[in-house]
Amino acid sequence: MKKAVVLLSGGLDSATVLAMARQQGYACYALSVDYGQRHHAELAAAALVAKALGATEHRVINIDLTTFGGSALTDSKIAVPEKESAGIPLTYVPARNTIMLSLALAWAEVLQSQDIFFGVNAVDYSGYPDCRPEYVAAFERMSNLATKAAVEGHSLTIHAPLLHLSKAGIIQLGVKLGVEYSMTVSCYQADEKGRACGVCDSCRLRRAGFEEARVTDLTRYRNA
Repeated sequence: MKKAVVLLSGGLDSATVLAMARQQGYACYALSVDYGQRHHAELAAAALVAKALGATEHRVINIDLTTFGGSALTDSKIAVPEKESAGIPLTYVPARNTIMLSLALAWAEVLQSQDIFFGVNAVDYSGYPDCRPEYVAAFERMSNLATKAAVEGHSLTIHAPLLHLSKAGIIQLGVKLGVEYSMTVSCYQADEKGRACGVCDSCRLRRAGFEEARVTDLTRYRNA
């Protein structure tokens, strides 16, 4: 089996991507990052998802981005927005996707893997600059300039299969692949039990996705 590194946050999108990579026949090495995020419960969800979807291995790397802050997810002084806003949202974490992809790239080289799967989405991305198709393409080009493997002829591909799907489309696809979305955590301020707030950007997108997909939403909400 070909090996692939799959970035796994514990949320809806990354769980779907892991299921897709497994369906395509990859031996999946799931990688989660504990970066000091407010929604720490997603890491416990990632462990459940990795096991349920048959990841070959699951690792969690610790990088403390609270050292820099600058985001509602990494700075306790910045509240998670509960209303829609224009522009790049306060939940954008500076350089987060670049850091995560770099870690995935390092592990892929060690594993002699030429494939990284990444659950980025440009349709429902809420203004994040590191969720655009141009960004994914640019990181792939950089990867093939900066690695020993690529220089020796083993080029690497960044797979972003959800890039142009709506949230409803992602959910419909995941259901067909057997993803149990009840075990995933998407909320930016989930409590220790993984229960969602229901009002942050991520919760709104998730709830609307289930409604549009006409799939029962089994998300656990704090006020339910």
